Amino acid sequence: MPPIPVVFGLIAFAGVFLLFLGISQMRRAAGGAEDFQARLAAYGVTTAGAQALPQSTGLRDSLNRLFQPAADRMGRGDVKKGKPSVTEQLQRADLKLRPSEYFMIQLGSGVVVGLIGYWRWGLIFGLLFFAGYLIPGFYVKYRVSQRLKKFNSQLGDTLTLLSNALKAGYSFAQAIDTVAKNAVAPIGDEFGRAVREMNLGGSPDEALGNITKRIASQDFDLVATAYSIHRTVGGNLAEILDNIAYTIRERVRIKGEIQTLTAQAKASGTIITALPILLAVFMFFVTPTYFQPMFSSIIGWILIAIGAFMIFIGNLIIRRIVAIEV
Repeated sequence: MPPIPVVFGLIAFAGVFLLFLGISQMRRAAGGAEDFQARLAAYGVTTAGAQALPQSTGLRDSLNRLFQPAADRMGRGDVKKGKPSVTEQLQRADLKLRPSEYFMIQLGSGVVVGLIGYWRWGLIFGLLFFAGYLIPGFYVKYRVSQRLKKFNSQLGDTLTLLSNALKAGYSFAQAIDTVAKNAVAPIGDEFGRAVREMNLGGSPDEALGNITKRIASQDFDLVATAYSIHRTVGGNLAEILDNIAYTIRERVRIKGEIQTLTAQAKASGTIITALPILLAVFMFFVTPTYFQPMFSSIIGWILIAIGAFMIFIGNLIIRRIVAIEV
């Protein structure tokens, strides 16, 4: 039977994971109603003279006020380096979380992983805390990449739908509304948000630019730029969209061929990188006395650092070789 600390740690980890999913689903189901006044202020609408909405004073809001300053300091992006803020990352991942809530989840994940490692194997708490702190960030990046990939795969058919709507006599705003009603997520959600922005007085240029900021898709940036140029110099927008759709489909096809040709090299890099790590973990648990000198002497720590550095450099070189831009 496993020790009680291990059981407690696993239960706590499951609680943090369920908290992450639960808050996301709760915010999604609520439709962001609690942020109604903030969204009105973002559109320049004030509620002066009107009856204010009731403010929640529950535990959740108290924790948000407590962690918000730290989340603001940790979550600032770097505009010069092109690093998005935490708020932008959560938007791109389609996670209905506040930055303070995301910061709390990071802290909870770090504490749980650190306690499990310390109680079960006596490892350094600070190192494992840092590793656990990074786990939610990897999950957010994974969601962002998957959502971007799905968005780009839908973009070609969406542009064809836009072009057909324009050929049928619709205006560009009506064509966007048609896409919002007929397309599936994530592109349907983004176009639906663009329709709401235009209904509140925004221009199509601004709506398309906001989609580009939220999604960070180079293919869609081409669409937004083409529409902006068309608004200035004129031309046949339906034909322009058809040409862009053809270009995007060809890029997707070429990317698929490149992924097929480089799949073996990527798999080799993954195996070569994971093999020494998995072997070290296996030996640590199976024969701890045999592996103990690696942690009990300075020479062992130096060898571990050199090995980790060489593994990192090798993986980086392989990724550079197979990273072919289209």
